Amino acid sequence: MDTQLIHQFIKNALTEDVGDGDHTSLSTIPPGTQGKAKLIIKENGVLAGVELALEIFKVVDSALAVEVFIQDGAAVKVGDIVLTVSGSTHSILIAERLVLNCMQRMSGIATQTHLIVAKLEGTKTQILDTRKTTPGLRYIEKWAVRIGGGVNHRIGLYDMILIKDNHVDYAGGIAKAINAAHQYLKDHNKSLQIEIEVRNLEELTQVLEVGGVDRIMLDNFSFDNLRAAVKQIAEKFVTEASGGITSENVADYAACGVDYISMGALTHSVKSLDMSLKAY
Repeated sequence: MDTQLIHQFIKNALTEDVGDGDHTSLSTIPPGTQGKAKLIIKENGVLAGVELALEIFKVVDSALAVEVFIQDGAAVKVGDIVLTVSGSTHSILIAERLVLNCMQRMSGIATQTHLIVAKLEGTKTQILDTRKTTPGLRYIEKWAVRIGGGVNHRIGLYDMILIKDNHVDYAGGIAKAINAAHQYLKDHNKSLQIEIEVRNLEELTQVLEVGGVDRIMLDNFSFDNLRAAVKQIAEKFVTEASGGITSENVADYAACGVDYISMGALTHSVKSLDMSLKAY
């Protein structure tokens, strides 16, 4: 966990939510009131966000006492109690919504990722996330993918060169784009992997002629063309399939022999896992 990044996220989220005070709690609950609450699972799935929740409670009020019963990555079922928290009721109520929002979102992503990973069992293919994340939540959403058994792709625009169709078109072709990327890395003394997206077998042939990349993304290929592409690449480069891949067809894509499959659906349209924080 990147503590500095997480603390900045928590600070921003609390500022957005609390403003100049939780006036409902301040007006209805006497100062100094102590209480307890338990986090209850209301839907089966894979748990994620416990470690983040502990940081949220700590930032809100370091005097809150939290006892954890189930850890990140565990399978959970309806009625399971993940943790209990005790201390200032005002602090518990401030932390409540942020803890639930994060854990529900992360657990939904981890659950979806786990389901996909299970479908790839017995193949060499691993599942990747994408940059199709919620602005401001990318770190925790990609964290949830890892908890669910997936693999993170690049974090952002800064940690990998990924030459996509628009880059190729603007650069004037595949060879020009690849050569320009190498020159850029040399000029700026950077060491980054280079991946290039191809849209068809003709573009793949051009990439193989030029070389100079670490990974080839095969975008929106039919199964027949994907198998042909993997055979043509012949393990000279890492392969990644993308575009139109769902939980229903992911196993068919993996059967084509690619190293990775990237799925934006892991993060951009996932359903949160239901849970609640209840006083007791």
